[in-house]
Amino acid sequence: MDSKNIPTTTKLLALIVGVLLHNSLQQESEDVCRIIPGSMSLPVLQKEGDVVLGGLFSLHDKVLEQSLTFQSAPAPTQCTQFNFRTFRWMQTMIFAIEEINRHGTLLPNITLGYKIYDSCSTPHQALEAAMELMGSKEEPHRPAEVKGCHGTVPVVIGDGGSTQSLVVARFLGVFYVPQVSYFSSCACLSDKKEFPGFLRTMPSDFFQVDALAQLVKYFGWTWVGVIAGDDAYGRGGANIFVEEVQKLGACIALHGIIPKIHSHEKMSNIISNIRSSGAKVILVFAVEQDAEALFEGVLREGLTGIQWLASEAWSTAAVLSAPNKYHQILQGSMGFAIRRAEIPELQEFLLQIDWSKSDSNKNPFLIPFWEEVFLCNFGVLDKSQENTTESKPPCTGTEDLRSVKKIYSDVSQLRISYNVYKAVYAIANALKAARDCEKGNGPFDPNTCPDIYNIESWQLLHYLKQINYITKSGDEIKFDKNGDPAAMYDLVNWQLNSNREMEYITVGKFDETSITGQLQIQRGNIAWNGNQTNVPLSVCSSICSPGTRKAIKLNFPICCHDCVVCTAGEISNQTDAIECVRCLPGFWSNHERTECIPKQVEFLSFSDTMGITIMAISLFGSFCTCIVFFIFSWNRNTPIVKANNSDLSFLLLFSLTLCFLCSLTFIGKPTQWSCMLRHTVFGITFVLCISCILGKTIVVLIAFRATLPGSDMIKWFGPAKQKAIIALCTLVQVIICTVWLLVAPPSPRRLMPRESAIVVLLCEEGSAVGFALVLGYIGLLACLCLFLAFLARKLPGNFNEARLITFSMLIFCAVWVAFVPAYISSPGKYSTLTEVFAILASSYGLLGCMFAPKCYIILLRPEKNTKKYLMSKASMKL
Repeated sequence: MDSKNIPTTTKLLALIVGVLLHNSLQQESEDVCRIIPGSMSLPVLQKEGDVVLGGLFSLHDKVLEQSLTFQSAPAPTQCTQFNFRTFRWMQTMIFAIEEINRHGTLLPNITLGYKIYDSCSTPHQALEAAMELMGSKEEPHRPAEVKGCHGTVPVVIGDGGSTQSLVVARFLGVFYVPQVSYFSSCACLSDKKEFPGFLRTMPSDFFQVDALAQLVKYFGWTWVGVIAGDDAYGRGGANIFVEEVQKLGACIALHGIIPKIHSHEKMSNIISNIRSSGAKVILVFAVEQDAEALFEGVLREGLTGIQWLASEAWSTAAVLSAPNKYHQILQGSMGFAIRRAEIPELQEFLLQIDWSKSDSNKNPFLIPFWEEVFLCNFGVLDKSQENTTESKPPCTGTEDLRSVKKIYSDVSQLRISYNVYKAVYAIANALKAARDCEKGNGPFDPNTCPDIYNIESWQLLHYLKQINYITKSGDEIKFDKNGDPAAMYDLVNWQLNSNREMEYITVGKFDETSITGQLQIQRGNIAWNGNQTNVPLSVCSSICSPGTRKAIKLNFPICCHDCVVCTAGEISNQTDAIECVRCLPGFWSNHERTECIPKQVEFLSFSDTMGITIMAISLFGSFCTCIVFFIFSWNRNTPIVKANNSDLSFLLLFSLTLCFLCSLTFIGKPTQWSCMLRHTVFGITFVLCISCILGKTIVVLIAFRATLPGSDMIKWFGPAKQKAIIALCTLVQVIICTVWLLVAPPSPRRLMPRESAIVVLLCEEGSAVGFALVLGYIGLLACLCLFLAFLARKLPGNFNEARLITFSMLIFCAVWVAFVPAYISSPGKYSTLTEVFAILASSYGLLGCMFAPKCYIILLRPEKNTKKYLMSKASMKL
């Protein structure tokens, strides 16, 4: 932050005055400083001493605007709104000086004096006071390498406001006069190239802003408003805060400026912007006068529910915490304040003002103070005050300060007063170091030490930069290379006590030098705005609960977001998660997307609906097969059973029963043994079944050929030969399965799809070649049966079983041709279901085509189950 926010005319005035004075010194034969002719002297409180300290205090908050005619000299400046708090700061400076003089241990045989002016909270008044502090005293000889002006004071304490200090520091810097401020925190004043003589007992805003930014981060506020005063302190601090907060990931909801002219319209605009922003936490970075104007507007507009954060300029301002004034809106406010300390005997000093003493009579600031405290007057000073003083009783000077309760005498919150106290002692320690100087250790000339009774400002500046002492309160006081002290703040919380009075309760601290953590907070001691116990929520968007993540909203700040539910397989177990975390393989997100749970293992089990259905269909098929077997056994001597080779029919029914039952091996959790069993049983039983059908087909063809004259083929295909063919065909499949099991048997495998909540447990074929050979061999026999049955489809009626075999083989081949692509493309357990469906469909097809017509004749048309009927049908065909 630079000083560009200072009014341009004031900056130019400070530079021009300084340069003109500096040049005049070099040109004049007499090396002296003089007050500019025609200037008016300001009220001053002074006391002689061997070393006189200058002081600048804003004892009034405002200056009355004058109507300038530019035809005559302007009237003296009139300051208004006396500030009791600042008056206490001034009195603390006097107390510290008198304490040092009274004890005499720090600076024996040396007395300190003071020369104090009122800067009236205005830059031009502060500049005029600084010019008078330079005085017109003839300056002694100084080293040629250092050019400057020796005035009546070698050092200045003040001013309070950063805006005033910027002007004064720029002016005093021309003459290398050290300036020790007790309340100017603007970070721009740390620039030693521009302000070489500026030091302070007040930490820089860099540290305060860092503390405020950490506070925002600590409580999770991501949507924060900033209202700044229209001066160097407010603009500079607010700009740094905005930068620091954005680095921490938070966003600025609004950035308003409090104008110096506090009109109702401008304040209403600021408050309207606060409402529309939606921010519930607002930082007010302004001096107490600007903050008071803002809060007057807040009360007038009825704005409530805001958690106010205070900069140190008003975090302990008595004017804002006065009884029954701003309690409704400021209760629960929080901010950083300078570390509180105790100054023994200060309160007694503040209360012992005696008008009979000559020192009191010489104090020009005591009259307005006394009149404001006791609401009286010492007489009309000019015509402009006549109307305002008529109703006030006269002051006697015997009034007792102990009878009134004002912020002036309240020493329970000595913060800035302590800074003033430290500034005086810092100068005293620097003077002590200068007095104790030994030859060979001078600041510029090793053979020369300063004359303590006539010390140069540049010499005192050298020793001030090197001080390092411990106060009575145990605080170490020293300045870094920028002239700043170590930053230590109390985090104060505005709370109402039982008497409905506002108290500043310390609920934490910020210590730049701490190695255990700069920010320390006692959360349980905090009372929030509206007397709430929970931390207020200030976010642009609602907090994303666990199971969701933040998604950026287009054309909105980064803190504004939507809450998107984590996709399946991902979780977030914290609020406001930036991204969801994918579960490890074998785990899947629960329904709430808050934790990863083991994936559900899926297989074709006896307990699920599909498994129960398959088991029922399988058992029903085997039951039907057994019924057919029983029917054929009961009617084994009937012509229709004998005509269709009863032995092969019984063997076929047995193999069909096994085919139905083998589908049960595909149900249940796959194991090494079950995987081997299901495929081998399936392959062997179906080959046995097809072999029986193949045998029946061959018998049909041979039987027809055997009826031809001269044919003796029937003797080559008797029952024994038929069984041998079936056994041989089945043996081939047994050999294929055995080799398959020995080389690469089927085995269970866990299939874990990345995008699925299911772990599929299935049987892997092991050797694809082995599985293909098993299916291929079954297909080969089926095709052979189909071909032979097709050749025998037009044989005489008594051999019409060939037609049934043809239909059954067509169904069988159609099922298994469709099975291959369906099996390959089916995911997970559905490949097993496809295989089971093919087994059951082909088994039902064989059972229905081969035996349903015969059972129909046996059971429902017994008149056709005669030899005569069969022979007559055959003769009709011939």
